[in-house]
Amino acid sequence: MAGTADRHHRSILQGVARRAMLERGLAPDFPSQALAELDRIHGPATRTEAATRDLRNLLWCSIDNDDSRDLDQLTVAAAMPDGGTKVLVAIADVDAVVKQRSALDDHARGNTTSVYTVAETFPMLPEKLSTDLTSLNHESDRLAVVIEMVVGGDGTLQSSDLYGATVRNCAKLAYNSVAGWLEGNGPMPQAIGAVGGLDENLRLQDRVAQQLKALRHEHGALALETIEARPVFDGDELKDLEADTKNRAKDIIEDFMIAANGVSARYLASKRLPSLRRVVRVPKRWDRIVALAAERGSTLPKEPDAKALDQFLVAAKAADPLRFPDLSLSVIKLLGAGEYVVELPGAGVAGHFGLAVKDYSHSTAPNRRFPDLVTQRLLKAAVAGRALPYANDELAALARHCTEAEDAAKKVERQVTKSAAAILLEARVGEQFDAIVTGAADKGTWVRLLQPPVEGRLESGAGGLDVGHRVRVQLVRTDVERGYIDFKRVG
Repeated sequence: MAGTADRHHRSILQGVARRAMLERGLAPDFPSQALAELDRIHGPATRTEAATRDLRNLLWCSIDNDDSRDLDQLTVAAAMPDGGTKVLVAIADVDAVVKQRSALDDHARGNTTSVYTVAETFPMLPEKLSTDLTSLNHESDRLAVVIEMVVGGDGTLQSSDLYGATVRNCAKLAYNSVAGWLEGNGPMPQAIGAVGGLDENLRLQDRVAQQLKALRHEHGALALETIEARPVFDGDELKDLEADTKNRAKDIIEDFMIAANGVSARYLASKRLPSLRRVVRVPKRWDRIVALAAERGSTLPKEPDAKALDQFLVAAKAADPLRFPDLSLSVIKLLGAGEYVVELPGAGVAGHFGLAVKDYSHSTAPNRRFPDLVTQRLLKAAVAGRALPYANDELAALARHCTEAEDAAKKVERQVTKSAAAILLEARVGEQFDAIVTGAADKGTWVRLLQPPVEGRLESGAGGLDVGHRVRVQLVRTDVERGYIDFKRVG
């Protein structure tokens, strides 16, 4: 195609995104029935039952990306006399507004997830809901499902509970600024200083999150660290793809949500009820992971062993922190994708190999993911002692559909990111780059450049290459509309 210099990059990428959604069987727009239903919703859900707790007085806060407006969870912590900590995670009660089998629910069920492309977000629920009436917005009273956890000083979960409550967000915070403050690299965000006691509460949350993380790694949770590319726009012109890395503020949310998702799964199991689990099975390409370790002078067992793998990863990061994200990406590709499965009462399912947890649901993002909304409905029915909202065969069908639709959504996101990268690289055809092999199969071999962090197809010279190999490549072709970036091996 012709160069993109005379066209708005954002509009080009929006067109790519919409076509990719349709090609993958996802709906970029809400149907008229859902929009008509939305027009009849005039405010957030309210509840008057005595069983609902009023927790608006607690120091709840949200921590998310700088530009996030769909706030699914709030967190708060309280020190216990015995040295433990009570952690509360409030999850937006989306089900209180989005009724099962409504037109809004049908659309959410179809796409199963919000799709976040570099040019446009396709929300699972309309923004009137996901960024307002079902979002845990700053200084707004909202209904929530609260997951309560008492964590010991060693990071062990000592007790847990689950109940409905009304909550109020005291401070809308962002990952990078909170992390800079926690890590001593930046000032305290103004929103923290404006709420008395919130700074101490966040430091307590940070300490507990690190305890939870340390214990998970003792059990074999994998210390993976990948580089996600985020677009940098100047108006509608794409300027760069910037690496987005992990930090201490993200750890708070990640570790609290992993713990909360475990509580949700075990709560349903304790009631002898089915649940929708998120699993990552034992890796099929463990032999290649063993080979990657051997190339770095380490030995892994012949059979998959998460704890041994984590020990290798920790050592590898210490030895070469600059290149560790590349090793992480290789391991993630070899572990294989996660999937949704139904666990019926008394019947065990695979756990989550990467997180080293046996019981794991998705329950903490019901504005963004349909499996979380399904789990929320199961949990609310369990708490109230009502009949379950889904039959077992319906849950099994949902698990399959959510796995397939999530895979489609990720492919859309990757395609638009590659189209953005093609815009940035189209003037650099013929240049050579250092890269790492990220995929090797009969259908083709893929590589990711070390800088910028862009992935593309290796169209020639793939013989003898496997995931994790370093390679020198030359850019030979870009196609912005299709998101194609093609390389050939050199040297």
